[in-house]
Amino acid sequence: MTWDKIAVLFLQLLWTVHRVTAIHRHDIYPYGMLYGDVALQEGDDETSKVITLTKPMYFYEASFTNLYVATNGIISTQDLPMEKQYVDDGFPTDFPVIAPFLADIDTSKGKGSIFYRQTESPTVLKRAEADVKRGFPDATFTPTHAFIATWENVSAYEEVTRSSRPSNRVNTFQVVLAYNEKDTYALFLYPEDGLQFFGTRPKESYNVEIELPARVGFTRGELSYFFFSRTEGPYYSVTSNEQSVKNLYQKGNIGEPGVWLFHVGNRYSFQNVVPAQHEVVSTKAPPVLVAVFSDEDYTEEEYPIDPDFQDPTTTEFLEPEQDSSLLERLNQEAPLGQSPLQPSVSGPGEFPQPDPRNLPPEDVTQPQRPLPKHAILQVYPNRVKDVPPHNSGGQVFSVEERVNFESGVIHYSTDNKETCERFQQQCSQNAHCTDYPTGFCCHCNSGFYGNGRHCLPNGAPHRVNGKVRGTVLVGGTVVQLDSIDLHAYIVVGDGRAYTAISEVPEPVGWALMPVAPIGGLFGWLFALELPNSLNGFSITGAEFTRRADVTFYPGNQRLSIVQTATGLDTQNYLNVDTHLQGSVPFIPPGATVQMEPFKDTYQYYPSLITSSSVREFTVVSAEKGTETLTFQVRQNITYRDCTHGHRRGLETQELRMERIFVMYVKEERILRYAITNKIGPLGAGETEPENVNPCYSGNHDCDTTAQCVPGEGQLFSCQCATGYSGDGRNCYDVDECAEGLSSCGAHSHCVNLPGSHRCQCEGGFEFGFDGRTCQDVDECRDQPCHAQALCSNVPGSFHCQCQPGYHGDGFQCHPQNGRPKTQCEQHRDSLQSRNDGVPRVGAFIPECDEEGQYRPQQCHGSTGHCWCVDSRGQERAGTRTPPGTPTINCYEPGRLKTQCEQHRDSLQSGNDGVPRVGAFIPECDEEGQYRPQQCHGSTGHCWCVDSRGQERAGTRTPPGTPRINCDEPVYPGRPKTQCEQHRDSLQSGNDGVPRVGAFIPECDEEGQYRPQQCHGSTGHCWCVDSRGQERAGTRTPPGTPRINCDEPGRPKTQCEQHRDSLQNGNDGVPRVGAFIPQCDEEGQYRPQQCHGSTGHCWCVDSRGQERAGTRTPPGTPRINCDEPGRPKTQCEQHRDGLQNGNDGVPRVGAFIPECDEEGQYRPQQCHGSTGHCWCVDSRGQERAGTRTPPGTLRINCDEPGRLKTQCEQHRDSLQSRNGDVPRVGAFIPECDEEGQYRPQQCHGSTGHCWCVDSRGQERAGTRTPPGTPRINCDESGHPKTQCEQHRDSLQSRKDGVPLAGAFIPQCDEEGQYRPQQCHGSTGHCWCVDSRGQERAGTRTPPGTPRINCDEPVIVPPTQRPETVCERWRASLLQQYAGQPDSRHYLPQCDSSGEFNPVQCYGDSSYCWCVDRNGREVPGTRSHDAVKPACIPTVAPPTMRPLPRPDVTPPPAGTSLLYAQGQQIGVLPLNGTQMDKQRSSVLLALHGSIVVGIDYDCRERKVYWTDLAGRTISRASLEPGSESEIIINTALTSPEGLAVDVARRRLFWVDSTPDKIETANLDGSDRRVLFDTDLVNPRAIIVDSPTGTLYWTDWNREAPKIESSSVDGQNRRVLVQDGIGLPNALAYDSTTRQVCWADAGTKRLECISPNGTGRRVVHSNLNYPFSMVSFANHYYYTDWRRDGVVALSRDNQSTDEYLPDQRSHLYGITVAPPHCL
Repeated sequence: MTWDKIAVLFLQLLWTVHRVTAIHRHDIYPYGMLYGDVALQEGDDETSKVITLTKPMYFYEASFTNLYVATNGIISTQDLPMEKQYVDDGFPTDFPVIAPFLADIDTSKGKGSIFYRQTESPTVLKRAEADVKRGFPDATFTPTHAFIATWENVSAYEEVTRSSRPSNRVNTFQVVLAYNEKDTYALFLYPEDGLQFFGTRPKESYNVEIELPARVGFTRGELSYFFFSRTEGPYYSVTSNEQSVKNLYQKGNIGEPGVWLFHVGNRYSFQNVVPAQHEVVSTKAPPVLVAVFSDEDYTEEEYPIDPDFQDPTTTEFLEPEQDSSLLERLNQEAPLGQSPLQPSVSGPGEFPQPDPRNLPPEDVTQPQRPLPKHAILQVYPNRVKDVPPHNSGGQVFSVEERVNFESGVIHYSTDNKETCERFQQQCSQNAHCTDYPTGFCCHCNSGFYGNGRHCLPNGAPHRVNGKVRGTVLVGGTVVQLDSIDLHAYIVVGDGRAYTAISEVPEPVGWALMPVAPIGGLFGWLFALELPNSLNGFSITGAEFTRRADVTFYPGNQRLSIVQTATGLDTQNYLNVDTHLQGSVPFIPPGATVQMEPFKDTYQYYPSLITSSSVREFTVVSAEKGTETLTFQVRQNITYRDCTHGHRRGLETQELRMERIFVMYVKEERILRYAITNKIGPLGAGETEPENVNPCYSGNHDCDTTAQCVPGEGQLFSCQCATGYSGDGRNCYDVDECAEGLSSCGAHSHCVNLPGSHRCQCEGGFEFGFDGRTCQDVDECRDQPCHAQALCSNVPGSFHCQCQPGYHGDGFQCHPQNGRPKTQCEQHRDSLQSRNDGVPRVGAFIPECDEEGQYRPQQCHGSTGHCWCVDSRGQERAGTRTPPGTPTINCYEPGRLKTQCEQHRDSLQSGNDGVPRVGAFIPECDEEGQYRPQQCHGSTGHCWCVDSRGQERAGTRTPPGTPRINCDEPVYPGRPKTQCEQHRDSLQSGNDGVPRVGAFIPECDEEGQYRPQQCHGSTGHCWCVDSRGQERAGTRTPPGTPRINCDEPGRPKTQCEQHRDSLQNGNDGVPRVGAFIPQCDEEGQYRPQQCHGSTGHCWCVDSRGQERAGTRTPPGTPRINCDEPGRPKTQCEQHRDGLQNGNDGVPRVGAFIPECDEEGQYRPQQCHGSTGHCWCVDSRGQERAGTRTPPGTLRINCDEPGRLKTQCEQHRDSLQSRNGDVPRVGAFIPECDEEGQYRPQQCHGSTGHCWCVDSRGQERAGTRTPPGTPRINCDESGHPKTQCEQHRDSLQSRKDGVPLAGAFIPQCDEEGQYRPQQCHGSTGHCWCVDSRGQERAGTRTPPGTPRINCDEPVIVPPTQRPETVCERWRASLLQQYAGQPDSRHYLPQCDSSGEFNPVQCYGDSSYCWCVDRNGREVPGTRSHDAVKPACIPTVAPPTMRPLPRPDVTPPPAGTSLLYAQGQQIGVLPLNGTQMDKQRSSVLLALHGSIVVGIDYDCRERKVYWTDLAGRTISRASLEPGSESEIIINTALTSPEGLAVDVARRRLFWVDSTPDKIETANLDGSDRRVLFDTDLVNPRAIIVDSPTGTLYWTDWNREAPKIESSSVDGQNRRVLVQDGIGLPNALAYDSTTRQVCWADAGTKRLECISPNGTGRRVVHSNLNYPFSMVSFANHYYYTDWRRDGVVALSRDNQSTDEYLPDQRSHLYGITVAPPHCL
């Protein structure tokens, strides 16, 4: 055996040892406050509050909804007894227990922490699913929920004496419960060195040295047996002695030491716990570097990242010191296997081992554009990739749970696809679910908007609630914000967002005024949508995280804003919590902050949205005058994205913040932001204001709960939002609950919400897994009854009954012992077991103590009210407390509240602690009794009351009248009867004045109701009974004979009931202005009905329904209802529809059209309320230019006449705004006699004047401030220059006074900027260019020599800040103590601090490509001698001076054109020899990375792709030509490019979204040819004569060369064997073969298009990147030589050209003088 084989064998043996090392602490499931955990209170015997699971969990055979976490290493499904009842006893316990380490644990005085949380994190669930598969390979299990509890560094309880010291031994362990609607699995995790003690001493060991080993396992607890006794339930024990406890971290049962898996529950049948059976033993060994790896060791699958594993590097602007350190965050949040960008604690970036924990990494997902595939934070539960690896048949697969961890290969299956059938409950109740080939997506129903998971009604206003926390440094003052309230109100119809933060301390209140981005989030979420755009909520829904970094200049203060949206609450309002951390500039108290409108561009990626902007704000204060400061905002928003359905076409949108108002109210300590927002495509909204539809300008009159629907031009309509009704101008909430429109099912009740409703389960019921169906809660599963009682579950409740031989309430049972039941026990038992043995649902059940006496405090289980009782069980007055309020201590003496005090206090503090406005508040005396006289503070009425507070009859006096002496008897002695009280209450209303037109009942001498009552106003009469209630069918209208009330009469007809119901409203008073139908003698509807208030009349049928077309307005002849008549015209219908609103009453202030005798529109119409008049056509449409305001002469609509000019319309529209009152301070244009704009216009308020053209547009340079001579607008003269305008604008502000201390530029005689400028106030001087821009490095402070601005200035280099790459590298070096070894990964940065495009582990050959942010490019990872061909995405630093950006044409003849980063070079050919002496630069393109290049010989133009700019451009080879961008959208990583000269088409590859596209040469008719089965496409060529396309895909796992026709047909693989890195591709027209240069195999090969005749031309290349064939030579760019290499076809001669500027060369093409 050779030494090489021995070495390999030795390394493999060491690897085997390394594989079974116990799990490390950083490999257990992430935990802690960062991940949303709750910390258990410190102590020796603590139990958590009840943890209500979002979905029930099966433990053994029973379903549980509650969990409790205890200090002593256990979780239970019921509240735990005191520890002495179980902690020192053996297994099993008599209550349900999940015990990862049951022992006497103590966390008091900081001795460790205990964390727990429940989660639906897709990453956690996916990891748990994979762990279950490792232990139960045949199980089909997809968890939907998980619960994680972690005991970190906890100690054993010890009795410390003077002679003993506390032990430093601590334990760390974890339990994970993963479950779905059917199964539950438990994972116990014991990290290496996590168990340092293995048992604890009993507290009562009486100095006997004894230690009880920890108990590990599961117990169901005691169960009811028959109906009379209880029996021990099933249990499962993992440990039995100390050695078995030690085995917990030394062994495991799923192939990994320290990890134990158990099946612990099933819905249908479950006998006992089932452990996994893959046992493994740990052997401690140091980590060993593995020498050889197979490809399978690095098979990866992509999983979305969620809040449990959020990667802070996505927020590229977060500084390390701001949130611990970048390294620590990466360490804490890396879940399983670590990518190079997410190193782990034990070795950040350790050389990846083929360990099961490294499969699958959870830090990557697949975007569609333009960020690389590993860049996006994604929290939607996406379990399938858009383009999975190893896709052989074109089918999209999802990841199956079965993972072969021996080989490291993940198998795929379509059996586990998420479907609507299984997961529809994740959609909003206002959404529908749609299945797609790879999964499902939710989509909002019509009338709603959102992301499908959360939907809101279109047009309805919205509210946001939340808290603001954090620490802000203001000047030198640190201000802590502790959960202060944030509320926002958004009028979605016009994009107005109002945000208020309350209880803001004064120093930070002023300082946060400029931080409008806090409220700006809500503006973006609910911005007014311009055409072809979506606001934020339509994309993210109600769950997202927004991180913003605000940097203020010039002070460089920095504030981090993290805003987390956690969904919609029960009111359908959004919940958003805000965290602020950092510093802000000091703003003097009393200052104001002004912010101008601005625009912000948002970039959209799957699951990620970013933006960056710089904004100015002005601070005006008494101390400092006016200051203008700036801040930069960089933000990203991560959210759940559904990748299965159709992609929205969004890439960029522009948010326009048009009005920004900020203020801090010192007295109220409230910080307010008001912002008006619109969102649309880039450049949208630039239309002239008068051409913008009111829906988009926000100038409509729709209700705030309505949606504005744009029409053509300026037309629009208003449509009430879903859940509201009305005409759009006035909308009212629809009460779906009252109108029976709710979707609530059985055992639930409807709760109305503004614009919507929600369903709430009744008591004793809960929502099932679908989140919508109410299911009975089996309370008995939590064993609420006493051990000697039986629990019976009933729908919505349960009851406990003591077993025979015991008595009690079922919650407490005691042996009978011959004692008879007490009164309390009899009372309780009589209520608990009625005739049917079932307690009354919702009834109060009294509680008795052990002696059978009433407990001093009683509570109602259903209502939550509590009170004190005496020994007889009678409630003690004044002790009742409502639910949610502190209960009274019934054991303490002291006067309780009297009835009066309770009455008073209950009214003074309503539901929300605020007194009810206008409510009567009783007055109590010093003893708490009712004062004899009570008065209503609002109405002024007074009356006398008895000792119970009841009004004494006949004592009420209206306001302004003498009050009765309540200490004297009231005369007459007879109290008022019901009739007299009824009569008197109506005769003296709230203000003592009888209600006009109200019915006043008549009482006889005895005070009883007279049998016949009549309404004094309407004349109607009817009979009543002794209670004053109307007897049916007895009502008679005025002027008709009255019924004898002592005799019976016929029942009322439909008409009479209709009439009487309207005449006699709720209080017996007819509704004012309501229509009252008229009935004939028989009680039938009269054929003709008229409205008494409006005068309208119409015909009705026998049912009283109006006959169409018969309505006539007041003052017009009525229709003969016995004859047919003509139908109404359009005008009449229009008029009548407005005159007769929903309730028959015309809308106040509405315009009512006028119709002539024929029913046609009158030529002139006038608005009765505003006085405006105008002419209309035959359709009633207004004729342009005919509107006249009130008080002006009307236009003769029968004469043609001149219409208003543009100036007149402009003037009149401003002069007559709302209510005919001009806008105060608005500019009103002046028109001449012809209606044209006067040449000179002046602003009446400001005094500024200027010249205008014929369209009224201001002529540049003609504006003069007040008090200065005006320009003669009829003379020509040179307009003001830019310098003069700049100077004059600063010298004359709004009040004509220059800004104090402002810099005023100086202009020369020609109006140009003087080369040197100085600030008159500060004394600073500097040089400027022709545009007035300061030249860097020329500023001098006062008192120092000035620079000569006519001489060149040498600018010293400035110290640039550290980049992300450099900061990360430094933090890792610190982690490695400055001595990293070859196992460790260190980011490699270039001279500019940017990430090198190729990253490798140490000095190994294990490398991959990264993008500009350091994120790995999928499909590029390799571990062979040839590093991947990675292209940088960040342009090199700009060199000064900048070269000319135009073309320097090549010399005559044929030349090679090559791409070299920021330039395109020319290399002339002399025959086939490279003429190196005449090489030159064709075109300099600073800031670019030119990659692909090709030449159009017909038009002599060069085309290229720019990776940095994400564009495709072209330029002519003519002298002085400049570049032209032809494609600049939807490009991410454009690389190879080819020109089809014959068809005038362009083809290119985009390597990030993995697609091939084509377009015309001018960029039009763009379309995608291929977007499947591509991983890393690079080179592309076209053979124009045959119309064939060829391209390479250098996917490291399956490289290939493919071909197709230019129209995308006949796609096939040409070469897939024997290739490595096929970078370069060329077509040899002489041999008619396709040739490629391979950086992996080092060969240049050719093959015929039909796949035959493959041959090797050259077999010793360096590192080719691009190639072109010309004559009998191949020319390729080489990355090892950084030059162009020439190679003859016969392999006899070679040559090379190395440019003076050494850097990578990319694409190469040939430019002949004419087409070959």
